This record gives sequence, structure tokens and C-alpha cells, in this order.
Amino acid sequence: MRDHQLGGSSGHGNLPLELNAFVGRSAELAGLAGVLGAARLVTVTGAGGVGKSRLAARAAVRCAPRDGVRRVELAPVRDPEFVDHAVVEALGLTDHTTRLPRETLLAHLVERQLLLVLDGFEHLVEACAALVGELLGQLPGLRVLAVGRRPLGVAGERVFPLAPLSEDEAVGLLLGRAAEQGLAVADGPEVREVCRRLDGIPLAVELAAGRLRALSPGQLLVRLDDRFRLLTGGGRDAPPDSRPSPGAPPSRHRTLRLAIGWSHELCTPQERLLWSRLSVFAGRFELEAVEYVCSGHGLEADDVLDVLTELLAQSLVVREETPTGVRYRMLDTVRAYGADWLEAAGDAARLRRRHRDWYLGLATWCELEWFSPRQNEVAARVEAELPNLRCALEHCLAEPEAAYLGQYLAGSLWFYWVGCGRLSEGRHWLEQAVQLDAGHERSRLKALWVLGHVAVLQGDTVPALAALHECREEAERSDDATAVAYAEHRTGCLALVTDDMARAETLLRSALERYREIGELNSNVLMGQVELAMARAFQGDLPDAVRLCEDVRRVCEDHGERWTRTYALYVLAYAAWADGDPARARTLLRDCLAGAHSFHDLLGSVLAVELLALVTAVQGDAAEAAVLQGAAARMWLSVGLPLFGSAYYNAPHELCEATARERLGDARYEECVAEGARLMREAAVSRALERPMEAAASPRGPVGHATASVHMHEPAASRAHKGGETAG
Repeated sequence: MRDHQLGGSSGHGNLPLELNAFVGRSAELAGLAGVLGAARLVTVTGAGGVGKSRLAARAAVRCAPRDGVRRVELAPVRDPEFVDHAVVEALGLTDHTTRLPRETLLAHLVERQLLLVLDGFEHLVEACAALVGELLGQLPGLRVLAVGRRPLGVAGERVFPLAPLSEDEAVGLLLGRAAEQGLAVADGPEVREVCRRLDGIPLAVELAAGRLRALSPGQLLVRLDDRFRLLTGGGRDAPPDSRPSPGAPPSRHRTLRLAIGWSHELCTPQERLLWSRLSVFAGRFELEAVEYVCSGHGLEADDVLDVLTELLAQSLVVREETPTGVRYRMLDTVRAYGADWLEAAGDAARLRRRHRDWYLGLATWCELEWFSPRQNEVAARVEAELPNLRCALEHCLAEPEAAYLGQYLAGSLWFYWVGCGRLSEGRHWLEQAVQLDAGHERSRLKALWVLGHVAVLQGDTVPALAALHECREEAERSDDATAVAYAEHRTGCLALVTDDMARAETLLRSALERYREIGELNSNVLMGQVELAMARAFQGDLPDAVRLCEDVRRVCEDHGERWTRTYALYVLAYAAWADGDPARARTLLRDCLAGAHSFHDLLGSVLAVELLALVTAVQGDAAEAAVLQGAAARMWLSVGLPLFGSAYYNAPHELCEATARERLGDARYEECVAEGARLMREAAVSRALERPMEAAASPRGPVGHATASVHMHEPAASRAHKGGETAG
């Protein structure tokens, strides 16, 4: 799951942990730290495999500002449009609004002192340069450390070129990596010549060290020299971009390519096959995916683990422990070499299809398992697989014959877009998907109602209505009862947040009946019942609202469902407050807020904080209530129109404000609100969950629950006509 702390309490932020010893580079590290202290944009440049990323990570930790460091891994990003999304993701930001990701970044970072590390940007130079230029121009507390093979070309950039290791450092690296394998290799002329032949490039040295299990330094040197003589003469088995002009000395880039090619030559046929096939993955990958995607045509599934283990031993693949289990990755230079061979073998299209199919299957499984006790696991799994899911979406939507699969995939991930704070990215994919005429109506209809749902939650009424209306019409024409039910349900949800309670109730009841007729039961269906309960509560029928939500709560607990349950708890807390039981309301709201926050569901979180503020005021702590209102106001900036612009949803806020102002006075109330508005989301949620409150309610002051209950059921405009009544 994402970390919402931008940098957190540790300067390390989200920098990767070092898995082995950092060798040498003391002078470079000190030099880079010095440059970082003097410039707001520093770019570490150098050949592939020269150690730019590790040096940058070390320097970033040493120079971390007040709010820490965040690293953006750009190598898996293929579409320039997703650069901004990748930065938002790395910062752990969640935004439900229709704002562009860059606007979100500017809004969230305006008060931060942060070091942003952009690693592996060279294939996205123009997009990264535009982003960095705008961010640095508007965010005085931001510094950027870029890592790539070339400068960004942005005004004020300081370039820090990184040379290969010195001979002594390269030897130290080779001997150190050999020792990590339990090999006793001594310094000597052959070892030093190997390091000289590899030009001191750390990745090339590490690949050579991986061969010391089978070869002595002397044997390694002989084979390496043979390979260099062959390829510097233009050998036909070299990938085209590694063939130099006859007799020309190799550049450092070509030295690395030749070293990788030499390592490739020493692999078994199965190891070469797996190496090339692994290149279809974007970012990290898991063993089960490798066994499905890469097996067949010369590599049996049962052999994949053994072959992968050999690639690990040769430093061609890296193993990492992650929150979702063991995962693997290839360094970008090694992956690119494998991709060349995959294309040369004519097998790239088949592997991309297998990759696509695996992630279609994963999305299907996750959608089903979302309605189960594994919701948190599903959310974390999709988070970890997002680069590969994006790759599959790009592939589907770019191939006319696979467009319907792209529609299916974008629609099947509704639970992630909606439940885990990814509305903006989900809308990007869904809008692309529904524009395609794929000839598979059912897949497009699903993408349409999910698009409508996302737009509703973003407060974008016109596109939401358009998508849902089109979905309803097409579903009725094609007799798709499921799509009709979902379109009607989401149209009812739109009526709910726009204060048309009678229409909301009619549509939601009809949709729930349709769900029963077709046997549909999942988180969406239960959410429809919660939304109906909200409509009933806002119309004054709290007993019916409680009955509906207690039923939802029981079903959720039977199935282990937690996301929809949070919204049922919100309605039950609302009813408990209106019934004069603020202690029970607080208990329910704490449970609600903890659940919503764990899924990065901003809407559920901010609704809970708003109602907690009112409960806090009723329990006698007007100052803390005002602080929570200030915190909620800041959270709404990332959700959309505060309280949907709805008089019904706004009533608790109005009542809380009136109560707190009366007890504190205007000046003190505004001071407390300002204090809350300074809280970042993580701090605000922690405060709402952890701040102690006496179980017994304090005197209620001028607000009686019978009066409050009436006020909660009527929009402010309606109350104004009743003899000048005011909230509180």
C-alpha cells in the first residue's frame, strides 16, 4: 500500500535499500553532496551501468531536506503522458478531483522542502524537462536530483558527470562480490586486467564477478579478450548497435554492451531464452508471472525457477523482498539487451500477448477477490503490478484486434480506480477505451459505466451523465441486464450527491431489484444499498437507513468485505449521533476512518472526519472540533467540491461550525480551523483516530439532538423558510 508521508520521519523516503556493500566513490559522493547543497537541479550523467543510481541515492540521503527524499523510478514508464502520474504515485498523493496530475503536484508541494530524485529519465527527456522546469519555477522548497545518461537541458541545471571506478575501486568491487558468493579470490595481475578491460564500469565488473563460480580470473580474462576481439571486429552475432567500425576502440557504452554480450554468450540456451523473454516485463515481476509468460517454445514451466536462479547468480536479475512478497527485476541496460534478442528472434509479439493475457487474468482475479477478506492484499497486489498493468493496457488499446480486451481491463480495475484513490488515472484509461469501436459491446458497456462512476466521484456531472446515459441506452438495445443495472445505479448515485433524494431513491431501489434478479452480489451492489440508506436518512427515515446498513454490515462481515463496510459505518454513526449517542457514533466513525484511510479512499476519509468534528463538538471539545473541520477542509481540496456542494451532506458541517463558533467566539474558531488546515492528511487522520475523548458526553450546550435530527434531514435552504431557524 502507498505511503502517504512525503519523506516521512526518515530522510531515506522511498529510496531502495542497498542489498550489498557500496564500494568506493568517496570523492564523488562528497562532490555530489556539495553540488546538491549549492544548486536546486543537479543531473548525474554517465554511461549505463556506471553506478549513477546508487551514488545518487547515497547523496540524497546525506542531503535530505526537512521533508525528506522521494525517488521516482521512470525506467518502467513508457508513455510521456505518465511522467506526472509517476511522480504523483511516488509521492504517495491521492487526488479524486479532475485536476491534472501536475496541478496536484503543485498544490501538495507548495509548502514542502523536498528532494525529488528522478531516476532513469533519458527516454522521456522532453516530458521530464517540462515538468522539472515548472515545478522548480513554482516550488521554492523543492530540489531535484536527476539521474540519466544525458542532461535534462533545463535552466539552472548543474551536470555532475560520473566516471567509471578507478582501478583499485573496480578490483575492490570484484573481490567483494566474489567474497559475497563465498569465493576466495586474491588481488593479482589477471584480476586487475579484467577490471581494466571492463573499463571500471561497475555493472560490467559485477557481471564478471558472477562468473567466478565457474571460471578462474585467468580463464575469465581469456574468454573476455576473445569476445572483445570478435566484436570490435564487427562480429555478426552482435546486436546492431554494439558493432563498432572495424578497428575502432570501444566507447564506455559499447564496453558495457560487449561485456553484457560476453555474459550472454556464456549463458546456456535456456538462460538466453529466459533473459530475452523477461524483457517484456515493466519494472518488477513475480515468479508465477514468469512461469506463465516465459515458458514454452524451448523452456518448460517446471524449469523456469532453476533457470531464473542461474540468472540471479550471474547478477543478470535482482531479487527483492517487497510488501507483496519476493519480486524480481532486471537492470534497464540488461533488459534492453534482452529485448534486442527477443526482437531478433521474432518472438516479441507472442511474448507481449502472453504478458497481456497474464495481467488480464490477474485483473479478473483481483476484481473477484475484492469482494472477499483479501481486499487489502488485492489493493497491494495491483499497486505492485501497476507498471505491468499499464503496459498491458497500452498494448491492448494500441492493437485494434485487442481493443475490447483493453476495455475489459480498464473496466475490471474499477475497484482500484474507485476504492484506492486512482480516479484520475482510471479516467485516463477509460476515456481512451470507450472511444474505440472494438466490436465487443459488453466490454465497452462496462468501461462506460465505470467511466460514469469515476466522473460522478470527481464531481464532473455532465460527462458522468453522458457516459451513463449512453451505457443505459446501448445496454437496453443489446439486452445487457447487468450494464442496465449498473448504469441505473450510478445515475442514482449522481442524484444522491446533487440533492435529488426522491429520484435517487427511485433509481437506487430499481437498480437493487435488478441486481437481485440477475443474482449480482459484490461491493458495488452493497454500496448501492448504503447509498439508498443515505437517501432514506436524508429524507428523515433513520430507522430504515439503520436497517439497510446493518444488513450491509452483516453481509460485509460474512464475506470479509471492508471497503463498502466503511460507508455503512458512516451512515450508522450518523444515525447514532442523531439518536443522541455520540459515544457510539465516535466508535463507529473511528472504525470507518481507519478502514477508508487504509484503502486511500479520500471521500470516505473526509466524510468521517467531518462527522467526527460534529461529534467532538457535541461531546464538549469545540476547539478540537474546529481543528478537525480545518483538516477536513484541506482534505476536500484533493476530493473535489466540498461535501459535493450538497445541502444534505453539508448539514453536519454547518451545525458543527455554528456550535463551535458559539462556544469559542469567531477569532478562536478561525484560529483552530487554521491549525487543522496545516495538518497533512496522515497527521490529520492520526489525530482524529488517536486523540483521547472522555466516554461520557459533556453538556451539549444549545444543541439538542431532537432539534439536530430535524436539521440534518433538511437542506439549509429549506430550513431558512421555517421562521429563520439556524443550525445551532
